Amino acid sequence: MRATDNQGSFLNRISIRRNQVVSMDGNHEQELEDLELFQKHVADRFSDLLSQSDDVLGDGLLSISWLRKLLDVFLCCEAEFKAVLLMGRDPSQISKPPLDKLVPEFLDRVVKALDLCNAVSHGVETVRHYQKLAEIAVSAFEQRPIGEGQVRRAKKALNSLMVVLEEKEGSNHKITERAWSFGRKGSSTGTSNKDRSSSASHFRSLSWNMSRGWSASKQIQAISSNLVAPRGGESSGLALPVYIMSTITVFVMWALVAAIPCQERNGLPSHFPLPRQLGWAQSMIGLQEKISEEWKKKKEKNRLAGLLEETQRLEKLGLSLIEFADSFQFPAETERLEEVAAQVAEMAETCKKMEEGLVPLQQQIREVFHRVVRSRTELLDVLDHGKVTAPIM
Repeated sequence: MRATDNQGSFLNRISIRRNQVVSMDGNHEQELEDLELFQKHVADRFSDLLSQSDDVLGDGLLSISWLRKLLDVFLCCEAEFKAVLLMGRDPSQISKPPLDKLVPEFLDRVVKALDLCNAVSHGVETVRHYQKLAEIAVSAFEQRPIGEGQVRRAKKALNSLMVVLEEKEGSNHKITERAWSFGRKGSSTGTSNKDRSSSASHFRSLSWNMSRGWSASKQIQAISSNLVAPRGGESSGLALPVYIMSTITVFVMWALVAAIPCQERNGLPSHFPLPRQLGWAQSMIGLQEKISEEWKKKKEKNRLAGLLEETQRLEKLGLSLIEFADSFQFPAETERLEEVAAQVAEMAETCKKMEEGLVPLQQQIREVFHRVVRSRTELLDVLDHGKVTAPIM
């Protein structure tokens, strides 16, 4: 991506400049230049995602490949955000209004985003189960000559696939209790280094389980609430990058929850407010509109399976192949067998993409998880040094 290629030079630029002694006026001008460059990079990255969302070769919007690019964008934006906000800066600046309120709110969103990363990671395991069932059907259909035994085996696997793909939201699938760490009531900026080290150790792996009452849609609603663009003088200060990164976090988590099966998505908002007057948000708005349109179609079916492109392709192919299996008589017509062979080949290709992409996708979700944990800890340290008294959730 164009902006991604410039990330190293952007971070180096901030590091070098903030280690230099400059006049206050010059420093302010450079601060504004940094903010403008950060916004440009955000705009460029999401513009790339929007252009790639129309890919007709199977790597378009909400495909595994596209989601991996989305997570790359998140990681790049997060690194630049942290540099703009923290690198070489006096910690006391973060404790002054409006940041004394905005940063704690941002950290609260971060905690909720960690929960969503965990839920999505578990959802990827569900998608891998879809893949395995489809692979059984492909293996059966690829046998030659194809007879009633192979067709029965394929049909059984496809029927099982359709059952899980058509499972309704809120159905009684197995749910286990969840262990909490960050976000406990009573947490505050006064957390000791010992407690913080203990908390960090809980985040070394994505091993939480979701409680019965946990809801992905409510979590998305929670992190998108009170997301208000800075106004007046705040719109050209450090409140802006905090708002931009909050918005990116909400969008990325929302897109992941829409694509991957997650617990309790009933009521997932089809959109959330984005600032149409700001240039960096335009491509994000375009992506939101596309995903919202797909989500509205999905809501009519009320299915647990998400909008992941590969999942939807498995469903479409599976239904057609079940129709063939239901009417199969040996020997089948040559023309019909050729049609089925093409569909089986497409399903095999889809399974291959899932095999190659789902594990790296899950690893990226873990990377996002651990990056966010580290950044949260760094922000807490800065707040402690700035002697912030407002509680951090």
